[in-house]
Amino acid sequence: ESQGSENSVETESLARFAVEEYNKKENALLEFVRVVNEKVQVVSGTLYYLTIEVTDGGKKKLYEAKIWVKPWANFKEVQEFKLVADS
Repeated sequence: ESQGSENSVETESLARFAVEEYNKKENALLEFVRVVNEKVQVVSGTLYYLTIEVTDGGKKKLYEAKIWVKPWANFKEVQEFKLVADS
């Protein structure tokens, strides 16, 4: 387990992926703003725990996302995406 460097290109692209997947699934219109926090855990692949700031109809909100990545299998899945707080 390690604390990642804030907003690496890979992290930001995973965060954008999580927001897009949520929007598709929930028919929502969240817009990615930035990654606020990142925690990485190496398992069979890598689990990214991201705190993501988005805007929803102009209002800032924080979501927590858990994304499982297995690069060798070209596998990427949002396992959790939930509202933490309206900021």
